[in-house]
Amino acid sequence: MRADAQRSDRLRCIFCGAVPERAEQTFRCAACGELLEICYPAWEEAVRRPSVAMLKSAWRERKMSSAAADQSGVWRFRDLLPAIDARHVVTMREGNTPVYELPECARSAGVDYILAKHQGMNPSGSFKDTGMTVAISAARQENFSWVACASTGNTSASMAAYAARAGIRSLVLIPDGYIAWGKLSQSLDYGALTCQLRTDFDGCLRVLSELVTRYPVYLLNSLNPYRIEGQKTAAIELLEQLDWMVPDHVIVPGGNLGNSSALGKAFLELRELGFIAKLPRLSIVQAEGANALVRTLKETGGTQLVPVQAETMATAIRIGSPASWRKAVRVLEATGGACEEASEAEIAIAKAEIGGDGVGCEPASAVTLAGLKKLVRSGFVKRSESVVLVLTGHVLKDPEYTLKFHRGDLLAEAGDAAALEPLRRAPVILDADADAILRLLDQAETS
Repeated sequence: MRADAQRSDRLRCIFCGAVPERAEQTFRCAACGELLEICYPAWEEAVRRPSVAMLKSAWRERKMSSAAADQSGVWRFRDLLPAIDARHVVTMREGNTPVYELPECARSAGVDYILAKHQGMNPSGSFKDTGMTVAISAARQENFSWVACASTGNTSASMAAYAARAGIRSLVLIPDGYIAWGKLSQSLDYGALTCQLRTDFDGCLRVLSELVTRYPVYLLNSLNPYRIEGQKTAAIELLEQLDWMVPDHVIVPGGNLGNSSALGKAFLELRELGFIAKLPRLSIVQAEGANALVRTLKETGGTQLVPVQAETMATAIRIGSPASWRKAVRVLEATGGACEEASEAEIAIAKAEIGGDGVGCEPASAVTLAGLKKLVRSGFVKRSESVVLVLTGHVLKDPEYTLKFHRGDLLAEAGDAAALEPLRRAPVILDADADAILRLLDQAETS
């Protein structure tokens, strides 16, 4: 099969297995109400299965192309994506995100080596762009004039940017008072009709799910399986960057659980197609105050969602009723991964440590390092094993959090303050005098 040959993709319910011809506006199964996914029946036939060697060669060659789709770190892997007419593809050269070593974080966590796949280096500053490029392209192909999302910030920023590029109008529903201002400013700047609702994220999503049944607007939350397909390319790109050497562990933040589901789906598909012989253990870390998946696994064995009233300063994962929980449970079971939680202080410390390695990330991304420390202490992750943390958002997504941390205004309670103090780096106010600065430098040398 040549690299650009016709693919056959179908929608399928993740629970009852129904195969609808078209998706409902809510992207839920008409038979049982669960989420849909995209599958590729042709891969089951040996004669129609993509050639691993041919695809690897094509993906390398596309890096040298000047075509916009080939320069995208998502569409470069289009052979493993749903078939969308090239005329409708909307791309901002997303993907192509770096992998960084984190030596100081490795020492803090008690492992020999940590890598970070930094999805915050996407055009709008978060991993959402890799899914949005595919979903917006699907909306364009279906001639929608409006797209919409409920968001804690990153989804709205990404959707508004890609909608603007596509010439499609966008509607954003965000929870009033529970969004980082940097993210809100993005959706406003990109021209979205932005509504702050007097509810939390889960309430925004409930309103949106009703709205799409009453108005021709295309839903762009991670319930949309085209979002998941785009987001899975981060796993393909990661393995290509590692020369197809599979890490022992991949650790992902857990919010609405679409990203962990997407990455897990990619690893499973790559094994099925013969790109890799083994799976990494994919683990998910949530904030203690938004730990619906943790509780779901502990209290029901992963059979029934246990929603929570979400409370965390890591606003990107402040979600109490994650839509993709069933997909996430399936990935954890398939890869042998773990599910952990981290306190607000543990997240803040981890964020400062990642910053100390010169990388930086938004608070939600830092749960990965905080969770890794617990997984090392429990023996689930061994010192010599290879670990990749998936950082999902740029450090500038929530600068207010960072400033509060270093000024001592974040988690100022006595117990937390003592643990955080060694990592705080507040600005020093001095007279405009070189001698004063030299004295400070001398102190820094001896500290």
